[in-house]
Amino acid sequence: MIKNIFLGMLAIAAISCKSNAQENSTDGEPMAAASQEYKVLKTDAEWKTVLTAEEYSILREAGTERPFSSPLNDQKSPGTLVCAACKAPVYDNAHKFMSGTGWPSYDRAIEGQIVLDSDMKIGYKRDEAKCATCGSHLGHIFNDGPEETTGKRHCINGVALEFVPEGQELPALRK
Repeated sequence: MIKNIFLGMLAIAAISCKSNAQENSTDGEPMAAASQEYKVLKTDAEWKTVLTAEEYSILREAGTERPFSSPLNDQKSPGTLVCAACKAPVYDNAHKFMSGTGWPSYDRAIEGQIVLDSDMKIGYKRDEAKCATCGSHLGHIFNDGPEETTGKRHCINGVALEFVPEGQELPALRK
């Protein structure tokens, strides 16, 4: 009986326990809350009409493209990368670095343009990068980036991005 009461109290404590790790990402930025409000909202059916099957899988279902498959891996020109779903600017190509991982990698996003969420899909916690405008999955953030800058590696699916060369007008936000 006492053992059952103790186990019950332990279970309640574990469920209700909330730590800073749940509220903040590895770099101190706030995690995306369940109540995160996005400027661009669409139903799944609406997203399917504007995204390819591969874009939908990655951006809306948090899929991952094959490594070394994105032409953005070799893109070194100055420019801005926009979310392929809503066209919001998310990365500056000046912050790109060659990580050797097979995915386009950046040491930071454009300030305020991504939100972070916690991803447990593969059995351990990862920081998931999402577009702050539409909530689309972009990739993940790791602590193994260049030490001389931020120390972060934003490992981003190339399919989730569109490159806009410097000097070219950014596309209008897709609403």
